Amino acid sequence: MKRTGILNDRLNGALATLGHTDLIMVVDAGFPIPRDAHRVDLALAENLPDLRTVLGLIADELVVEGVVRADDVPSNNPRLDEWLKERFADAEFTTRTHAEMLGGTARQAKVIVRTGAFEPWGNIGLFCGVDVPKWFGGDGVIAPDYYADKL
Repeated sequence: MKRTGILNDRLNGALATLGHTDLIMVVDAGFPIPRDAHRVDLALAENLPDLRTVLGLIADELVVEGVVRADDVPSNNPRLDEWLKERFADAEFTTRTHAEMLGGTARQAKVIVRTGAFEPWGNIGLFCGVDVPKWFGGDGVIAPDYYADKL
């Protein structure tokens, strides 16, 4: 039996498919997931599981270099925005319109994880990165300039 971390087999399998620059979305209970998306549905009931718990567990499993959220989040759900910035302190943050998050961003995602969250603008995209010291920390390896601050 697995000792720690994510126990859900579908979510574990989906996370294992992700590589550098892939996008995974963690979304609320009402998100319109495209029919052809790789969907992992965790929703059981209202706020079960909640958005932050699922994001936190996924963050423990992945290297996240970018976070995308609707441009409404900073002004209309500032507590979520603050939490995201604390939890993903090393990531680059961007915004897109709410309509783009529901449309083009969702179609770009390799995996979409549905939570039971009833949280306004609770649809967050995570861009996968690399563990820079592990990839570029070897003898004779020169890291690209854009990773210099992560060594």
